Amino acid sequence: MNNYLENLNEEQKLPVLHKDGPLIVIAGAGSGKTRVLTYRIIHLINEGVDPFNILALTFTNKAALEMKNRISLITSESVSRSIWMGTFHSIFARILRSEAPLIGYPTNFTIYDTYDSEKLISNIIKEKKLDKDTYKAKSIKNRISSLKNNFITVENYFNNSELIEVDKAAKRDLFGEIYQEYVRRCFKASVMDFDDLLLKTNELLNKSPETLLKYQQKFKYILVDEYQDTNYSQYLIVKALADRHENLCVVGDDSQSIYSFRGANIDNILNFKKHYPNSISYKLEQNYRSTKNIVQAANSLINHNILKLDKTIWTDNDIGDKIILNKSLSDSEEGRYVSSNIFELKNNFQLNNSSFAVLYRTNAQSRSIEDALRKINIDYQVFGGLSFYQRKEIKDVLAYLRIIENTNDEESLRRIINFPPRGIGQTTLDKLNILSNEHNVSMFEAISIINKCSKLFNQRTTHKLEDFKNLIESFKIFSSKNNAYETTNLVIHKTRLIDFYRNEGTLESMNRIENIEELLNGVNDFIDQQIEIFEGDNSLSKYLQDVALYSETDKDIQSEKVSLMSIHMAKGLEFPIVYVVGLEENLFPSIMSINSREEIEEERRLFYVAMTRAKEKLILSHCEQRFKWGNIIDCEPSRFISEIDPKFLNNVNRTNNYIKQKIDESKFRLKKLPQKNLKKLRTNPISPLKNPILNINLNEKVYHERFGEGIVQDIEGEGDNIRANINFKIGGEKKILLKFARLKIIK
Repeated sequence: MNNYLENLNEEQKLPVLHKDGPLIVIAGAGSGKTRVLTYRIIHLINEGVDPFNILALTFTNKAALEMKNRISLITSESVSRSIWMGTFHSIFARILRSEAPLIGYPTNFTIYDTYDSEKLISNIIKEKKLDKDTYKAKSIKNRISSLKNNFITVENYFNNSELIEVDKAAKRDLFGEIYQEYVRRCFKASVMDFDDLLLKTNELLNKSPETLLKYQQKFKYILVDEYQDTNYSQYLIVKALADRHENLCVVGDDSQSIYSFRGANIDNILNFKKHYPNSISYKLEQNYRSTKNIVQAANSLINHNILKLDKTIWTDNDIGDKIILNKSLSDSEEGRYVSSNIFELKNNFQLNNSSFAVLYRTNAQSRSIEDALRKINIDYQVFGGLSFYQRKEIKDVLAYLRIIENTNDEESLRRIINFPPRGIGQTTLDKLNILSNEHNVSMFEAISIINKCSKLFNQRTTHKLEDFKNLIESFKIFSSKNNAYETTNLVIHKTRLIDFYRNEGTLESMNRIENIEELLNGVNDFIDQQIEIFEGDNSLSKYLQDVALYSETDKDIQSEKVSLMSIHMAKGLEFPIVYVVGLEENLFPSIMSINSREEIEEERRLFYVAMTRAKEKLILSHCEQRFKWGNIIDCEPSRFISEIDPKFLNNVNRTNNYIKQKIDESKFRLKKLPQKNLKKLRTNPISPLKNPILNINLNEKVYHERFGEGIVQDIEGEGDNIRANINFKIGGEKKILLKFARLKIIK
């Protein structure tokens, strides 16, 4: 641990060695900000700070995990686990799980994702018989999200005439009523959405001075990653928690502030010195990622922004190739250019598909790139499409699991009360909702009192509702005594979901069965992780919280595929070779973001982010014409191209022939899948290994399939509880129960 400072340059050492008082670290692209945050935490611990008194907030689970692993390698796993480190949402959910009763919520509240929230809003709009084209669920959800992130409650909204006038002008006079009903229904169902995790934490800290003091005393040192992406609500929470000690360290880059549409407020980083007048600023200006040409070209672009902090990014890396500027006749030709260029570079330099990324302003642009890559059989993956956890069949299973954990969850009940079909229709649901409102109980609880309301329900319907209630209660009892895997497995089989899809007999239904199996495999992986970690939590509650807080920004880059994604999705990633396509006016910058200097400057920052994802080669591309809405539209090159110093550019004209592209028709021929070949779900609960390695020695090298190579540091316990303390190269120090561990001894 004594040599950790040797891994830092002089710029990086300064904020790491700064112990007390507020500080801001302006970290340019590729300058090692994660290293600085990590080593600052390590240094604080080395200086005697208790890791339990450190709070580190990130925007992705991936960033938090990377930091934890680095800290584990230098200190120990027990130290890294003691730090309160994670995303804003996961940390605040953890606080609310303990303190929720203080603001009227149970500790087992459900967390709704965007889809769940939109579904509830859609139901409210339908119940109020409002025009779905005027009151679009998605736009209403975004409006509510924006208000919450600016700490505007329903009461604040109705007291603000300007906000009401904005909605009247948009012909959404009843927006306030929808907002009010949405909040009421969430509270009744013991539900918080993602924005509530911030709003309710603010509410908790404001309403309970004792709770605020408790966490102020606990978090003596606070670190915030990607501070330029914080919104007003996050700013308020961080400020409140840091007010007692003011040992606040924020790290960020104003040039990469690209999330205003999510409520991110660039003023938080620009005005940090105003908020903390005694703060000290540090700059990380050396880029370790990209070539000189790429770094200097990106600098020449971002210098056109007026609203920015002063810094000059530089690098000691090779000068590298000039940036290629390609002009294609059409978007189809652009796709062929990109695919053929990837093919050529792969063959000439023996590169993997994972070396390449294609970035675009909007997800719709992926189509022409996908078509071209498919035709020459280059594997790719698209980010930003339908997430695994958003697929219908997955949402169905998760709805069953969530209502087991929280029977007040109305949206989950509505989703699965008649799926698979059990003869409970919409009319019955409407009556159940009326009964629920009349007696001020949840819809699930209302089933228990339907016998008192014979006028509403006939005997046959009553039996169906009671059967459903008994099924859920039996799951609840089982869940209290069994782990998440066993509970999920029981739910899948008792509800006969697999049989339902198998009887449909379509290719889509076969895919749904495979997805359900993959979900079960995912729960199994969760159990494996918890079993191998000493005192792990394998409960359904813990699994649901992990899934609910899954961040869409956590990208799983597969080594064998080219990555296609929007630039917003690409932030935080890097690739040897990057293509930025669709550099045309009204596309990039977007036609929706050219009405003010602030909007144009954010679009320019977005292009800066795209450029600085590239390590070795950067290719920019635009079209003369693009096919839109059935018409061919003439395109003008993006203004951003002319803002790059031309000495860094190499213009190419595409007049040569493209690689002959053949379609392997067998790849696109649909085949009916025979039922007998369907994979069977694993029904056996997790059990100890038949031949576990119990006889290992101190300092012995071992290999683990998840954590990689490690060295045995200590062995303790006896019998079934023998566990080894192993320091893994990847996972850091972990206590592994040998009875369950898949270890191999390295000779």
